[in-house]
Amino acid sequence: MTTSFPRLLHTVLDATDVRELAEFYRELLGLSYRAGDEPPGDGVDGPGWLVLVDAGGRRVLAFQQVEVLPRATWPTGGVPQQVHVDFTVPDREALAHHHARALALGARPLRDGSAEEVEPIHVYADPAGHPFCVFVREG
Repeated sequence: MTTSFPRLLHTVLDATDVRELAEFYRELLGLSYRAGDEPPGDGVDGPGWLVLVDAGGRRVLAFQQVEVLPRATWPTGGVPQQVHVDFTVPDREALAHHHARALALGARPLRDGSAEEVEPIHVYADPAGHPFCVFVREG
């Protein structure tokens, strides 16, 4: 018997509007829809599950429809975060560029740590309320 380990397929985010959240991350990260998950041409959309893939076709994020999703109030307490996703950029210029993009796409700022000397960071909530970070990773 050979030893093998499970491999992460994708991260799944709950959302009350899966298309809205998928569109947010598709635009933010430059991903594409898995074949068959693209927005319908007739404007009628009723998916309960969508998947985004990278340029090589590897699954990255999936979105699952839920009826109710309390927005995380992290870090202040109340409703804890259900998931936390980190994204990195190569430098401060890219951090500023993607900060503007994230806000334009509907991210809600939670913390501005862009002036930090080591690993400058922006912390946001996505349109469904999931916290995520974009930061400059040193080394």
